[in-house]
Amino acid sequence: MTSQRGSHKALLGKKLGMSQVWDENGFFVPVTLVDVSTNVVTAVKSEESDGYTAIQIGYGQIDPTKVTKPLAGHFAKAGVTPRRHLVEVRTEDAADYQPGQELTVTDAFAEGAEVDVTGTTKGKGFAGTIKRWGFKSYRRSHGSHKNERRPGSVGACATPSRILKGKRMAGRMGHVTATVQSLAVVSVDAENGILAIKGAIPGPKGGIVLVRTAVKGA
Repeated sequence: MTSQRGSHKALLGKKLGMSQVWDENGFFVPVTLVDVSTNVVTAVKSEESDGYTAIQIGYGQIDPTKVTKPLAGHFAKAGVTPRRHLVEVRTEDAADYQPGQELTVTDAFAEGAEVDVTGTTKGKGFAGTIKRWGFKSYRRSHGSHKNERRPGSVGACATPSRILKGKRMAGRMGHVTATVQSLAVVSVDAENGILAIKGAIPGPKGGIVLVRTAVKGA
């Protein structure tokens, strides 16, 4: 991934599900819990060797026997045990990190901070135009011949005699990368490495997400 220039913090985590808390005024606040423990720096990129500054973050344990030899050598060079998920985050203060450094939740985020969360949305399978694009259904009256959920004309007769690319039609829905921006961190559980983020984030329970410093207003 790439981001705007500046000092950015980021952690990989697993979506645990949603919960609820109450603020100081007694208002109900929906939150999403994210486990961001066991993050470690697996590589540091510099201007001299790579042409840009960034850090590579590893998350999640994996059986060492299931890691390819190139990746096993990569982790051995960093002095860390193999990790299941890797992500690269561009930041100007990459020189402040060292391979093998553990990243804790308190080092990256504080209560009240704004973050962007990137994840993979839930897959919906093959969906029609009404579910996928929000098309309006046809009237359900006598003589409609069960046309209420059909897409209708696609405007491709003698000219151009083909379906134009990008036409909103039925097809696979979901399972794409999505980012929700400027979400507030409600609480930080330093002991268990859990973030409580206000609102919903992409993906199902158990999905892997990237929590990073919000780019808007940075």
